[in-house]
Amino acid sequence: MNKVMTLHGTEAEEMLRTAIDKKVPAILSYLSRNKWYVAKVLLTSIEDDKLYIESALAHEKHPINIQLDQPVGISFKYEYGKFIFDTTVLALEPSPNSRSSGRIALVNPVRIEVIQRRSYFRVNVPDSIKVHVVLWHRKGQRPSESKAQHETGKYYDARLIDISAGGAQILMHKDSAEDKPDFKQGQFIGMRFTPLPYEMPLMICAQVRNVLPRNGDDGNYLGLQLVGLEASSEGQEVLTRLVGIIERYRTMNQENMSDEEAEQFVGAVEQ
Repeated sequence: MNKVMTLHGTEAEEMLRTAIDKKVPAILSYLSRNKWYVAKVLLTSIEDDKLYIESALAHEKHPINIQLDQPVGISFKYEYGKFIFDTTVLALEPSPNSRSSGRIALVNPVRIEVIQRRSYFRVNVPDSIKVHVVLWHRKGQRPSESKAQHETGKYYDARLIDISAGGAQILMHKDSAEDKPDFKQGQFIGMRFTPLPYEMPLMICAQVRNVLPRNGDDGNYLGLQLVGLEASSEGQEVLTRLVGIIERYRTMNQENMSDEEAEQFVGAVEQ
């Protein structure tokens, strides 16, 4: 079952005002010069149909490379889910808060997507399928079906191990390309995979959070954080589809569980 719902109009504004009153920390994400940036912010007020945000860290300057009319994404977690929306930068202004170096005025969103926390719990890829992943450095071009990957030397093969609405773990073999993959913690990379047979592939930007060696061979596990999906309506459509895939994986895994495993799973979800 799809676990994405949408707040519109008054409901959306009430949720924003709750986040402001409760000082809920949020994440600002935006694309600049083909690179993703993220910054911790606070929603501070709604004035004249503008949503104002400030850095969550005192005296920190505006996030670098923020421009007027730039599309950005905002996400925050509260109670039963994660709330995401895309908007646009209207102005950079002084802050009435003397401890802040400034505030950013955004278009007040008329809709907010809500994803249940359950979708952010990692789910293993079912044993019955193998999900092939293609990775590339963000500074390179996206893979083209008309150009063989081995000719460019910039794309790497991997296998999806688990995934959630916020991240993924993949297994990469060092001999999967002629030149050794050199992905490092903190890098932003592109990834493409077909989550279920006969479906359209997904393309997602991710940040490498950790690189861990696999015991017994030359492979590496890459822990990835998915980024940028909340920064545009197109990205939110990808996220909605991803949530549906996660639920499908969870159902497939449950169908393959023993009765004892199923009882443990249900108990864990209900807690």
